[in-house]
Amino acid sequence: MSTEARQTLVDEAVHEKIMAAADEIKAWGEAAARDARDLVNQPTINNWLEAMGLDSDRFRQGEAPPSMAQVWTMYGQGGRHPDRDPLHAMMNVLSDAGFNGVLGTNSEQSYDRYLRVGEQVRVTTALDSVVGPKSTGMGVGYFVTSKSTWYVGEERVATMLFRVLKFIPKGGAS
Repeated sequence: MSTEARQTLVDEAVHEKIMAAADEIKAWGEAAARDARDLVNQPTINNWLEAMGLDSDRFRQGEAPPSMAQVWTMYGQGGRHPDRDPLHAMMNVLSDAGFNGVLGTNSEQSYDRYLRVGEQVRVTTALDSVVGPKSTGMGVGYFVTSKSTWYVGEERVATMLFRVLKFIPKGGAS
């Protein structure tokens, strides 16, 4: 996108600041590994099955549904992400620049194997890309993609690309 076209969407100085911050955050690489607060456990699996309306002998006997990979490393109700969490750091940069709307756009997950009760899961996260500004039906914004990788020990067990649109709602100022 040309400088002139970009300026009609977002002030050039704002854009340059956003992209410089994105480059800095990308340079962090994968954030320090963070352990799940709980081991993979049957009560949490049972709650997940109930919430999703699923029933499976396999998952009632010590294996976790693959789609639960992220569940084990979520921060919880009162949890706080570390300052160097790449996704949250980039979201803060955009919020500070006035991009206050957020919309999850897609998630691409892959599973290397099922998790088993008693395993300790850890996750690393990296900023994959920041693309924009883009004019969308929601408003002008940036698409932010992070990549998370889950491990048990040194074994990779799952990955996820997570993309959100961080935007200024239509009618807002940039």
